[in-house]
Amino acid sequence: MGKNMKQKLWLVVLCATLTACASSKVDPNQAFDVLANGIWHKVENMGRTDSHVLPDMSAEAGAKIHQQLEQLLAELAAVDVKKLSEQNQINHTILVYRLQNQVDEYNYGSHYMPLTAESGFHSDLTFMLSGSKFKTAEDVEKYLKKISSVPRYMAQQTAWMREGIAKGYTQPKAVLAGYEQGILSFIQKDIDQSVFFRPLLKPVATIPTAQWQQLQQQARSIISTQIQPAYQQYYDFFVGEYLPAARDNIAASSLPDGAAFYQNRLEHYTTLKLTPAEVHQIGLSEVARIRAEMATVIAQTGFKGSFAEFIQFLRTDKQFYVTTPDQLLKEASFLAKKIDAQLPKLFHTLPRTPYGVEAVPAEIAPKYTTGRYSGGREPGEAGFYWVNTYALDRRPLYELEALTLHEAVPGHHLQVALANEQTNLPSYRRSFYTSAFGEGWGLYSEFLGLEVGFYQDPYSNFGRLTYEMWRAARLVVDTGMHTMGWTRQQAIDFLASNTALSMHNVTTEVDRYISWPAQALSYKLGEITIKRLRADAEQKLGSKFDVRQFHDVVLQNGSLPLPVLEQQIAKYIRTQQAK
Repeated sequence: MGKNMKQKLWLVVLCATLTACASSKVDPNQAFDVLANGIWHKVENMGRTDSHVLPDMSAEAGAKIHQQLEQLLAELAAVDVKKLSEQNQINHTILVYRLQNQVDEYNYGSHYMPLTAESGFHSDLTFMLSGSKFKTAEDVEKYLKKISSVPRYMAQQTAWMREGIAKGYTQPKAVLAGYEQGILSFIQKDIDQSVFFRPLLKPVATIPTAQWQQLQQQARSIISTQIQPAYQQYYDFFVGEYLPAARDNIAASSLPDGAAFYQNRLEHYTTLKLTPAEVHQIGLSEVARIRAEMATVIAQTGFKGSFAEFIQFLRTDKQFYVTTPDQLLKEASFLAKKIDAQLPKLFHTLPRTPYGVEAVPAEIAPKYTTGRYSGGREPGEAGFYWVNTYALDRRPLYELEALTLHEAVPGHHLQVALANEQTNLPSYRRSFYTSAFGEGWGLYSEFLGLEVGFYQDPYSNFGRLTYEMWRAARLVVDTGMHTMGWTRQQAIDFLASNTALSMHNVTTEVDRYISWPAQALSYKLGEITIKRLRADAEQKLGSKFDVRQFHDVVLQNGSLPLPVLEQQIAKYIRTQQAK
């Protein structure tokens, strides 16, 4: 062997040795950061070969994504979590939670039912597209390419629903009454009124008028010749095939492997290891406690009559209702601004991102919940507190304070905006949302109104209690319907007889629980956990307890599974005690 060859061989051996030594000293946190960010990049791009079209929802793509997710979970399972920092242990927990949910949903056949009583893929599409903004003609062309993929996307989703019929995976008939009208609302005689044309209503200054008009005309052509026929085909399928074949049994347990599916969803949404029977009993206990508080508030109003008569009075007396959408939106805006001024009493840290108040989109309002928070679609965009202005005689003002505190601040907007602004957290943490934490925080936020001067009117305080009762009753009716043989009417009667919700809200809510098993359990169980942790901190810290500091600790890590939140609060208590 020549001298030069020996030198080259020695260098190869040396390099290999140094590499091995270096790899043995790799910081496990740095290695995990690389792995986690790589995994999340893959997850975000699954099913997308072209970012300018809608995701591929074919059976082949679904199977491939499922296989990829299982492989990524295996990579995460191989990580020695004990060697990671506290934050990376949380990162690991959340990544596993997010990926495992997608795997579980596929295994339990959720892709066969891409709709709930409130909405479905056909309406979700508009949220994916209607927020599009253009700076150049190229942006518009990309948008036109994306909406051109709507017919393919809808056909693939319809194919899943058709296969679901064959395999026993459908939503129940009981929750689908009137659903077809929501589909028809996307078919407009005037194409310019289409939600898909909405982003093109206002000209873009950088695009010459003639070119802008040409792009508009292309959009009109795509909507009239491709998108609206696709919605008509979906309508025909829904009315002619799906609705007649939908199941009669409302229980999740009636689905294939339904009992295991419901238990899985319960643990996913609550992040707790509880059985349906345990949740049901917690609900009954909470219902009894809140009913006693309601009786006290009714006495404060001076009303003479039974509980049922008081509820009927609230549902029918005109003093509690407005007559125009603007009146309701203005009242909600006033309350939102009123609570803004109280936030420094409750928090050291507040978000920079603002929020607005607007109506629930008309095309989904009839079957939509009474209000909801909609976060900004892009970084730097404001969030929105949605108020449902459909059927104003079913939107009582006595509930509006609690709704505003829940959906706007200190509820969802504050929590979500703070999470998005935590630049020290990876993107998969900032965008993470688990119902147990987020909805638990929302319900806890309704309670915080008591501490900053809200609910001075006993009727609005009763509205707060009826909202709390609503979430407690969910524990009873959701588990009752899905695992204990409760009928839809039994659930409606239970909710109607224990809350002051309008009958419209009662029925839409029960249908929501039927079509979205176990999600509704997260609110009350999350709130109970946060209140318990606060009581523990107050008891152990005494005069050292600062509610603003406590709230900052709760929110500083973004959305968390409840067991992780419990660990964070225990750490906070130990730290304060050491001081």
